[in-house]
Amino acid sequence: MSHTADLLLASTSPRRRELLAQIGVRFDVLRLDVPEERAPDEAPAAYVQRLALAKAQAGSRLRPELPVLGADTTVVCHGQVLEKPRHRAHGLAMLAQLSGQCHEVLTAVALCQGQLQASCVVTTQVHFRPISIAEAERYWDSEEPADKAGGYAIQGLGAVFVTAIEGSYSNVVGLPLAQTAELLQTFSIPVWSLRHD
Repeated sequence: MSHTADLLLASTSPRRRELLAQIGVRFDVLRLDVPEERAPDEAPAAYVQRLALAKAQAGSRLRPELPVLGADTTVVCHGQVLEKPRHRAHGLAMLAQLSGQCHEVLTAVALCQGQLQASCVVTTQVHFRPISIAEAERYWDSEEPADKAGGYAIQGLGAVFVTAIEGSYSNVVGLPLAQTAELLQTFSIPVWSLRHD
């Protein structure tokens, strides 16, 4: 990345890197190890917001010279949180649960620099068509869903299951761009529409 970064991204997700680059943000990637474990009875929105803030705060303590962006995404279907599948059987069970249903994708975005911090949680409704067992098995064998919240990627092969979305598409990918740009502006970090150099 550029040596004139305006921001540090506390995420190794290639999707988040691509989305930030898409809106013209100059950033460097910061690798952190923040435990991702949901507390008992913790609401999904509170969970993703806590993790996004923890990532941003940990990054800010490590590199206080620049604002740090943390983010976390989870999928919720009928009140059940679906995170990254642990193994094949878990991934296939997730796809069976999502088949023919509407679910929510929640992404929290947090920015932190010292005592200054801001965050938001964005929710998108995603509708799936029915998925056959054979389709689910072929999809798992593609290796695409193995590291994705909810066990699918809307920006990849998983798009064939999606009949409609209500809300932000980029939120489902992993970073809601309109809301992220608003947060960046509160930290005076330019996006493409505000950059003058």
